[in-house]
Amino acid sequence: MSRALMAERVRRDVEVVATAGLDLPTFLSEIDESINRFLRPIATCIATIDPTTSLLTSTYKFGDLYGRDDHDLEWGLIEYGGVEPTSFLDVAATPSKALGMHITTGGDLARSPRMGDFIEPYYGYGDELRLIATVEGRVWGALAFFRDPDDDPFDEADVEFASTLSSVMANGFRSGLLSRVATQPHRHVDHGPAVIIVDATDKMSQISVGAEERLRQVMLSDHCSDPIGTIAALVASARRFAQGTSSVLPRGRLRLHDGSWVVLQASPMAARDGVTGDVVITIEDARPPEIIPLVVEAFGLTARERDVTQLVLQGVETKDIAATLHLSAYTVQDHLKSIFTKAGVRSRRELMGKVFFDQYQPRFGQELGPGGWYDLAPAG
Repeated sequence: MSRALMAERVRRDVEVVATAGLDLPTFLSEIDESINRFLRPIATCIATIDPTTSLLTSTYKFGDLYGRDDHDLEWGLIEYGGVEPTSFLDVAATPSKALGMHITTGGDLARSPRMGDFIEPYYGYGDELRLIATVEGRVWGALAFFRDPDDDPFDEADVEFASTLSSVMANGFRSGLLSRVATQPHRHVDHGPAVIIVDATDKMSQISVGAEERLRQVMLSDHCSDPIGTIAALVASARRFAQGTSSVLPRGRLRLHDGSWVVLQASPMAARDGVTGDVVITIEDARPPEIIPLVVEAFGLTARERDVTQLVLQGVETKDIAATLHLSAYTVQDHLKSIFTKAGVRSRRELMGKVFFDQYQPRFGQELGPGGWYDLAPAG
């Protein structure tokens, strides 16, 4: 079979999987198997990205990388530390949304701090192909494929093929976030937000009661890696914020295995005599106002459809939506039909149920915990 025919078959397979409504771990496992038929990597690492803040929120590993989490701290610090010219965020700014490191460096991988100082010495891989999953200007995920040094490096055809998957993959990431309905949360005592302090030497110097349980919840999904890589990304981003090289305080939203949402945030700490390099990280249950915009965006709506949806979720009637947005009632009805189709619902009631109750219904009626949000109920 020719490479062109193989590329087309794999691309069609990925398109089918991306629109199958699979939960995120299942989607990633399926596309890893499909893409491997063309790219033939020895290992793959896939990251989820918060589309609003561009913060890495979780990683999944396949092939030779599966279970190898010992150096994720170093990787996160490099990826978000601002020293690597081919970071995921830099690749996202390129027209193709994909690149091969052997091609980019002219065969001199040492020109890349990530490849020369990290990938080669720790893993021994001979090349890396990076792909960004983006649609409508939003980054939802990132993928890194690695080749064995005994294999040929990725060529231009590999990069071009990967580039054609960018928006398709983004749609799969988006729908994967919505496919899992929130279930009864795991039993634990609510001690409020989990707090982790990372010192200037990149060690966890302090950790609050319950924080380890929070970190464990992040790893419950199949192929999901140790969250230390996400912690490192938060730390590196917070330090860049403190140095003035970034204007965005690192913050990301993550959906857990049970369908619930958490918010991760990092802030640099300062001593009386100046910046210390210490960073405080918090992980806490997400409130509806923090999640609803992400859920609505994941439906793949147009800007005007998002405006209509926001008003529907506030209980505004059709005629009042029309007046607010300076549209005719017929136009609003047309928008609603499109919104219902994209969200997979048939009515306003079902839309509100999908946005609110799929995320939070198991907790309604419970008392608030000390963190100001629903305490997690006993399982079973």
